[in-house]
Amino acid sequence: MTEETEEHEEESESEHSPKRRGIYLLPNLFTTAALFSGFYAIVGAMQQKFEIAAVAVFIAMVLDAMDGRIARLTNTQSAFGAEYDSLSDLVSFGLAPALLMYQWSLFSLGKAGWLAAFIYTAAAALRLARFNTQLDTMDKAHFQGLPSPASAAVMVGLIWVCVLYEINGAALNFLAFFITIATGLLMVSNVRYRSFKDLDLKGKVPFVRILAVVLIFVLISIDPAQMLFFSFLIYALSGPLLTLWDLRKKHAHKQHKNHET
Repeated sequence: MTEETEEHEEESESEHSPKRRGIYLLPNLFTTAALFSGFYAIVGAMQQKFEIAAVAVFIAMVLDAMDGRIARLTNTQSAFGAEYDSLSDLVSFGLAPALLMYQWSLFSLGKAGWLAAFIYTAAAALRLARFNTQLDTMDKAHFQGLPSPASAAVMVGLIWVCVLYEINGAALNFLAFFITIATGLLMVSNVRYRSFKDLDLKGKVPFVRILAVVLIFVLISIDPAQMLFFSFLIYALSGPLLTLWDLRKKHAHKQHKNHET
């Protein structure tokens, strides 16, 4: 047997041999940390530690934002990472906020309370499933429906603010019910939201923008609960308001064209 045939046989064997499979460690570490934060929020809600649970959800948001960017920067994106991230998001931004809101306020409404919490959880699952199936066709500059992290921020932000001001959750059960249903429906709606993925973070920016970022951090540090809650509440409201504004502009343009004809 010649060396050439031996090499050919070794190559054919390597082609048919199973490839080594594995996962990228670095981005999935951040995803696991986000999943842990979401699970910790659930445990905190069960133990009536609402402030700690709310903070844990916000920590999960930061970690969730980092894992995708780290994967892109290190070129370690994978199908496994995308699926794992979605499962982590369902726990941190679907189950955790719903259970936290139920334990804090919705329990006082009986069956209507846990049904509202379920609607929110189901909406988060549907939102994530739709997002995964539309990755190739979606507009990169906009999200279709309210992102689940922003929806969770509105939910737990309200709880965080009320706990700090010693407001009883049962006294705000109707407000909690409305916010739970509203954020859930916004997640599965066709309302568009800015994704801010079109922002150029690598290019040079004016000095004023750096100063603005510093001021934002200062404002958040003064009162994190209120600043985070109202910031995400404004973002949640921006989608419907901009949609109504666009519909009004289209209607006015259509009337103008009909008037000309």
